[in-house]
Amino acid sequence: MVVAENMDDLRVRLRKLLKKHFGYDNFRPLQEDILVDYLSGKDVFTLLPTGGGKSLCYQLAALARDGLTVVVSPLISLMKDQVDSLDAGGIPATFMNSTITKPQSRERWAGLYAGRYKLLYVAPERLLLDGFVENLKEWNVSGFAIDEAHCISEWGHDFRPEYRRLSDLRRHFPDTPFIALTATATDRVRSDIIQQLKLKTPDIFIASFNRDNLTYRVIPRASAYSQVLKIVRDRPGESGIVYCHSRKTADSLAEKLSRDGIRALPYHAGLTNKQRASHQEQFIRDEIQVVCATIAFGMGVNKPNVRFVIHHDLPKNIESYYQETGRAGRDGLPSECILLFNASDIVKYQVFIEEKSPQEQLVAKKTTPTDGPLC
Repeated sequence: MVVAENMDDLRVRLRKLLKKHFGYDNFRPLQEDILVDYLSGKDVFTLLPTGGGKSLCYQLAALARDGLTVVVSPLISLMKDQVDSLDAGGIPATFMNSTITKPQSRERWAGLYAGRYKLLYVAPERLLLDGFVENLKEWNVSGFAIDEAHCISEWGHDFRPEYRRLSDLRRHFPDTPFIALTATATDRVRSDIIQQLKLKTPDIFIASFNRDNLTYRVIPRASAYSQVLKIVRDRPGESGIVYCHSRKTADSLAEKLSRDGIRALPYHAGLTNKQRASHQEQFIRDEIQVVCATIAFGMGVNKPNVRFVIHHDLPKNIESYYQETGRAGRDGLPSECILLFNASDIVKYQVFIEEKSPQEQLVAKKTTPTDGPLC
């Protein structure tokens, strides 16, 4: 914690670190206040829009305090992207997950015990393995960051049961500050996150979600592939994402676009970890123009120049739609979000809900559009 430091001095120091490691002269809205509260030892809940700079809040805090900051992240591919970016900025960081070899694992464990890292990225499953928490107690952990915190709530759009057990961390680290971060959470989800993580009277920061650089359009879906192809061809050289309801559609679209001369690849949970990582990396490096993806793609993808996001199918709820379209224009430049809409999509969701148990139906009806587009 940095409680002994004068707040004005802390702010000056944070700005110097911001410039040195991230190259920015000024913070985005709320970032500086979030950092000051978190570094003062308070629990913090942060709701910032996609592209609003959530990651910087815990990354810069890790630089500003002694010890190790543990970042709980749901996506293996995101961990590597974040760590690579931090390494490039001279910030010692690492991750522990199933993709690393035994020699790499031994080296990282040694580094953690030697105090060589400022940030450690882990998935919730790894964090809660037998003995891992005991290791944390030996690594001088000074802060926890729960990224994509909406995953902890069954009312959220991307609920993951393993996140529920993160509340155990508070029992083991009662005085260590926590910061929970998300880009999408209703009032109900926000309350659930705070309760599940056992945040202690957290300071709550909620930014404006208005993205002036994004243009939203809804187009009646007629000949879906022809419509997608025209949109992409009208934007030569511009990167884009096409979100699809199913893996089969994502594969089919990517294949058809490739046949028609568009550099496109699919991304979904049916691919191997190696394939997903490769396709994401090719997209980030502009080696392909389009990713045809299910909702498995997107969280934390660090590509600022996505110029368009197309929804081939109706998103399952307004939160998902906002989160997915938020991948566009993270550099602040004009970008487009296009939804191809057909009323048959709503019927599909209604059938899906009716097949669920009563409890699952209750959750689904709270989070799925059944009365009209994105209602």
